[in-house]
Amino acid sequence: MNIAYRFRIYPTEEQKILLGKTFGCCRFLYNQMLNDKIREYEKTKKMLKNTPAMYKKEYPFLKEVDSLALANVQLHLEKAYKNFFRDPKIGFPRFKSKHHSKNSYTTNVVNGNILVESKRIRLPKLKWIAMKKHREPAEGLRLKSVTG
Repeated sequence: MNIAYRFRIYPTEEQKILLGKTFGCCRFLYNQMLNDKIREYEKTKKMLKNTPAMYKKEYPFLKEVDSLALANVQLHLEKAYKNFFRDPKIGFPRFKSKHHSKNSYTTNVVNGNILVESKRIRLPKLKWIAMKKHREPAEGLRLKSVTG
């Protein structure tokens, strides 16, 4: 069973800039990967297996953000692509717009890289961010991922 908790964060100006870069890089990578998949499918009728690492050489600014956020972009796109081929009524994956999509990204817990304390949370690349923790999670729950 999955349980989600939502808490408000209060990033510093520096953290806001890095969050904005992360949102932008995730959207950019999603659109690039989708575009490359479309082109490859039109040429060869085969699905392209592209990874974020393939794009970091060409676009070095992708190295500035959390690598797990970029890896999750790949997983989200793969899932959208597979859902379309399984059931075309779902619709083909769409490009993400800067102005009409929500700014969010997902990162995973690896080797304790995400920690939660009473009034702050530690996220990869962002360090400690102040947050409003209005309730305590149930006992025995483990943190698996964070979406911001």
